[in-house]
Amino acid sequence: MDTIDVFKRNHVNVYGRGERPIIFAPGFGCNQSMWRLVAPAFEDNYKVVLFDYVGTGKSEHQAYDPERYGNLLGYAEDLLDICEAIDARDAILVGHSVGATIGMLAANRNPERFAHLVMLGPSPCYVNDPPDYYGGFTKEDLEGLIELLDKNFTGWANYLAGAVMQNPDRPALAEELEESFCSINPDIARRFAVATFFSDTREELKKVQVPSLIMQCQGDIIAPLEVGEYVHRQLPGSTYQLMQATGHCPHLSHPEETIKIIQTYLEPITAIDPT
Repeated sequence: MDTIDVFKRNHVNVYGRGERPIIFAPGFGCNQSMWRLVAPAFEDNYKVVLFDYVGTGKSEHQAYDPERYGNLLGYAEDLLDICEAIDARDAILVGHSVGATIGMLAANRNPERFAHLVMLGPSPCYVNDPPDYYGGFTKEDLEGLIELLDKNFTGWANYLAGAVMQNPDRPALAEELEESFCSINPDIARRFAVATFFSDTREELKKVQVPSLIMQCQGDIIAPLEVGEYVHRQLPGSTYQLMQATGHCPHLSHPEETIKIIQTYLEPITAIDPT
């Protein structure tokens, strides 16, 4: 795909004074603006790369293909297109929620593009699979969430935003997330929700070849503690960090802590020339 087309399709923005790319992948229903409190902290040492998933933010909505984006691999292929467009080598991928999964899928298919994965609230499978795996939800729970989306899109966005954010003393955070959800075409939101919440990428964890950081929030009902600990056990060479932050969006609710943890993790490689 032509570089110009990729930049337009995914509304790619690149800035910063460093050489090594640090790519920020949003979570479900979010766009690159959600990284505004975190990404600028890395511009001195990295080439900061922001993008939107097709169908969200300022992406090229006409490029949306229901078949391509019917599962997470389509989004991972887009991420690899972006890496090719910017000629990324040894990039840092910072992914939130399903963005972490999309980053993992991309890294497994083209590991030389990535040096590290930083995963905020990752979940390889949201559905409980007893007796050995707790994902936080029953299949019926998630089917009910999709049913609510079908019947009352605004009500679904309001409910999910509050559940995701989990900072009731700061209602503006949930309101921003709700607005982000509501800005998406309901049909696209539904397909992305199904692709996200009914995916099972547990086998992919074993294929990861690059070092990874798992950042786990407290009181996260979307990706509970058990899930973060599971990802850490399954990911070879991973580092696990339990945060003071609560909820599922620490880059919005607790940006200072999020920045500090990522910078501390990356400190040994910050000065290394990726070439």
